[in-house]
Amino acid sequence: MSQSADEPGAGRESAELLALRAQLSELQEKVAELSARAPADRLSMVVFSGSLDRQLAAFLIATAAAASGMEVVMFFTFWGLGALRDPKKRVAKTLRERLFGVMLPRGTRTLPLSQLNLGGLGPRLVRYIMAEQRVASLEELIDLAGELNVQIYACDMSRALLGIKMEELISYPHLGACGAATFVERAAGGKVSLFL
Repeated sequence: MSQSADEPGAGRESAELLALRAQLSELQEKVAELSARAPADRLSMVVFSGSLDRQLAAFLIATAAAASGMEVVMFFTFWGLGALRDPKKRVAKTLRERLFGVMLPRGTRTLPLSQLNLGGLGPRLVRYIMAEQRVASLEELIDLAGELNVQIYACDMSRALLGIKMEELISYPHLGACGAATFVERAAGGKVSLFL
């Protein structure tokens, strides 16, 4: 037999049901709040180094993260910008900009190693061993990064200091420029941030 609303137990069940609904509503609000504060599934990386081995590491990590479904943003600053320079592109520059241009690597093929550069022999040896072992080259990793929608940003301040113009950078499908503050704001909401 069911209890009618006039019976003593019916009011207690109704009050308990209302209390449970209120608790459920409160829990749903807390879950929504926590979800909103959870970090985005994003890897943000500052690429500061202009050495072949560190650029390889940066693009290996970036492509692995992108392949696993993460959003990846790479911010190239100072010496890291040398890898983004296209050796075939020439633009008009001031004397100071031309001097920096001569001192900085122009493209991935001219990057030194961070250790054991051996007067330029080190990078050639590393590339030879990579080809022998059928490991993707830096150039192939950059192409793969483009296919995986990895975003690359060139630091505005570093470009201005080093005399690097956007027109001389590689043709990359997701290439842009921004300042450090914009990058930091974007990186702040991500799960992982790296500095290479």
